[in-house]
Amino acid sequence: MKMEITVPEVMKLINEIRQEPENLFEVIRTNVKESVGQYLSELMETELTGFLGRSPYERLEGRSNHRNGSYGRSFTMKGIGEVSVKVPRDRSSEFQTHVIPRSKQYEDAIRKDLCVMFLSGVSTRTLSMMSETLVGRKLSPMEVSNASRELTQAVEAWRERDLSSEPIKYMYIDGTLFSMRIDGSVEKVPVLVVVGVTEK
Repeated sequence: MKMEITVPEVMKLINEIRQEPENLFEVIRTNVKESVGQYLSELMETELTGFLGRSPYERLEGRSNHRNGSYGRSFTMKGIGEVSVKVPRDRSSEFQTHVIPRSKQYEDAIRKDLCVMFLSGVSTRTLSMMSETLVGRKLSPMEVSNASRELTQAVEAWRERDLSSEPIKYMYIDGTLFSMRIDGSVEKVPVLVVVGVTEK
């Protein structure tokens, strides 16, 4: 697509940038979001074409399923923010896109970042307030909690794993104190640490 712009338009844009330089970056961010949204939408359209086995308006005998419009949704990407996409549908409701899973509101990179900050001691409420600046969309405290819950479940599964078959020869046991927020106040919580040394 060729973009044409006149000299007066360029001069007007330069004058606006001189007066408010931040406006240029906001325009760029908006254009990037639109371009990414269009790209993802076209990618899903191509995915649907492969699923149906034919291009738009192409008819094949023996196949009754066909395109059935699209619906709009948003998806948040790291470094880009919230983008608007059009998810195509088929008449039989059999098509499921793999580009943007239905249950996902944002990409995994954001979830990982939220988990790291949560483990660093940032509260879910604070993360929610920071989210609009960090990821381009305000995340609710519940969304932040859900992201951190996945990490907590993985840690708990590791912590409670069965060690009965491990050939442990020596065990070192010691305690330490961690500052933890409990019911709105910070308290010292004792933690028992056990290090096992195996024979190999």
